[in-house]
Amino acid sequence: MKLECSVEKIKNTISQVERITGKNLTLPILSSILLIASNNSLKLRSTNLNLGIEIEIPVKIEKEGTLAISGSILNAVFSNVSQNENVFFENIDGNLLIKTKKSQIKLKSQPHEDFPTIPKVTGNSFEIESSKLIDGIKAVYYSSSVSDIKPEISSVFIYTNEDNLIFVSTDSFRLAEKKVKVKGLEEIPGILLPYKNIGEILKIFGEFKGIIKVCFNKNQISFSSDNIYLTSRIIDGIFPDYKQIIPKDSLTSAVVLKQDLLNALKLSNVFSDKFNQVNLKISPKEKVFELSSANNDIGENKTFLDAVLSGEIIELGFNYKYFLDCFQSINSDSVSIKLSGSSRPIVISPVSDPSFTYLIMPMNK
Repeated sequence: MKLECSVEKIKNTISQVERITGKNLTLPILSSILLIASNNSLKLRSTNLNLGIEIEIPVKIEKEGTLAISGSILNAVFSNVSQNENVFFENIDGNLLIKTKKSQIKLKSQPHEDFPTIPKVTGNSFEIESSKLIDGIKAVYYSSSVSDIKPEISSVFIYTNEDNLIFVSTDSFRLAEKKVKVKGLEEIPGILLPYKNIGEILKIFGEFKGIIKVCFNKNQISFSSDNIYLTSRIIDGIFPDYKQIIPKDSLTSAVVLKQDLLNALKLSNVFSDKFNQVNLKISPKEKVFELSSANNDIGENKTFLDAVLSGEIIELGFNYKYFLDCFQSINSDSVSIKLSGSSRPIVISPVSDPSFTYLIMPMNK
């Protein structure tokens, strides 16, 4: 291997690829980045066996070759190299020589033959604008269970309905659903994307502008653009039939300004108990929308908000953290809150935006 490329191009790529290296002590090769120089491009690969990534960048190749180098060391080296210059790579006696204007570094390699294959996913596929895919995932993923005890809910569930690609997640205490319009989609009965892989998918494609091709089968899913190929395993399971818990009708409804509600929730948090409980009282006849919280060690608080109210009087408690989470998915100035009983879910949605729905189960205390 002997090549030349700009530091700027390879620095950012190493940073992205290094995040997906593994920390498996029994498979030390997973901590490395595989460098493949061929056809005037350098491919950088890494995997932790749950995720795999390959990013390709153009380089000037004098001699083709393959090396496996520690990802953390490679990233540390390039974190301290100036971007405004070129870097030279050369295979010297099976190790990697890195040369810049002011530095000469030699890194030991690992046997690249031991590096696992990153699967090329075949099966069903569709194309989607990166912004739509990322928006759909970001709108719901925080509602997933962080525990692997029930892997089917430690995921983002993705399926189609007519011209909508629908993203759903739940931890059984709250649920988020986001509908994204995508024309010409074939039916997708359901994909369970693991929660633990979501963060890296968002980081890799979060700033990307363009079309992403998604391929999937029952075991794997891949996301690819012009020079990035990312694979993830798929959870084998059945997502809960969540539609049956979404109330069809409501007994009480309220519309409040998003910022007023957010401020009131943050204030209530100061006085909430160890269960993060905040109490809600809505009395349409008295025109009362009240949030209250109490803590034996601190004191208590009541906040009244201006709201458009209708229906019956209702009182219930909820976990304020669950409510706060959904604000990142609401872009409108006003929030709709619907209730169908003190033991039934609170249904929250942006006013004039039916694409996002959020449910919170009330607290039984």
